[in-house]
Amino acid sequence: MYYIKRLYIFFSTLALIIFFFSTEAVKAKSFEINGIEIAQPFEINFDKNKVIDLGFEKAFFELVYSLIKSQDFKKIDNIRLNEIKGMIETFSIKEEKFIDQKYYVNLGVSFNKKKIFRYLEKKNIFPSQIIKEQFLFIPIIIGENGNNLSIFSNNPIYANWNKINKRYQLINYLLPSEDLEDFNLIKKKIDVIETYNFNEITKKYFLKNSIISLIFKGNNELRILTKIYNDKNEIIKNDTFKNINIDNEKDLNFLIENLKNLYEDTWKKLNEINTSIKVPITIKIKNEDLKKSNNFELFLNEIDMVSDYYIQKFDKEFIFYEVLFNGTVQNFINIMKNKKYNLNTQKKVWIIE
Repeated sequence: MYYIKRLYIFFSTLALIIFFFSTEAVKAKSFEINGIEIAQPFEINFDKNKVIDLGFEKAFFELVYSLIKSQDFKKIDNIRLNEIKGMIETFSIKEEKFIDQKYYVNLGVSFNKKKIFRYLEKKNIFPSQIIKEQFLFIPIIIGENGNNLSIFSNNPIYANWNKINKRYQLINYLLPSEDLEDFNLIKKKIDVIETYNFNEITKKYFLKNSIISLIFKGNNELRILTKIYNDKNEIIKNDTFKNINIDNEKDLNFLIENLKNLYEDTWKKLNEINTSIKVPITIKIKNEDLKKSNNFELFLNEIDMVSDYYIQKFDKEFIFYEVLFNGTVQNFINIMKNKKYNLNTQKKVWIIE
């Protein structure tokens, strides 16, 4: 009788928790895209629904471009509007107004994460986690003779790098301040510039991420050696651009766009979600600690690498969760540690203590 009463209290409390936290759970399972602005002429055949549809398309591409690498952009070009609408959970009109015979609207659109990932998986695209990060960016132009350096002044890449940014880009670039001491240091290292790690300069900015771009000007081409550093990786990339004149505005913008795509793709590769891998992990939590189990579910909803989860079973002591994870077991353990979860993995069924 005591056990039945306890079970009744458990389910009653659980039902209340599900009710009160349902909005948060739904929000965590979705991608929120806000600030989508559309403007259309207010004419005789004006149709507000068509304007909203344009907002849906714009929001979808902004979201997906932040998830996938630039080489996969073409794979989603032909998506139909009905497909996009099928992945939308909710939308809201933040603002609308008429000015000078034009209709302006500002939208917020919420997309279902699982449906977005399922769509990309069908397209054979591995998405990445949306992790926005700041990088110190140091572009150095080196003339043909190897002695002519342009770092701050007379460097069109430095001067124009942050003039054009796209909302879906994940990397925010901090350019170094003009410093004669840094210029002289780099000049001294010119003979070993390709192997120099730039620590003496980057440490001044207290950032864990940096990109050093060495742009070697040759006859009719640019050879670009890029060193990308974060707290765990050092990545070296070599690229060549032919028939590029960086003193020409069109060529310069083309180069900057391509370099930004390259750096974005590298960052996304580091945070890629392999949706073809679904590792099952069983975790149990004491059923008397309902707050812990509820927080755990909210945590799972927020982790993009969690493909799915459900309550496998429960008994008088524990709730058993089955988690499908798009990555290695060690990745999951690391994420749990970062979120301060004390996870005992000594047995087949793990326990959150």
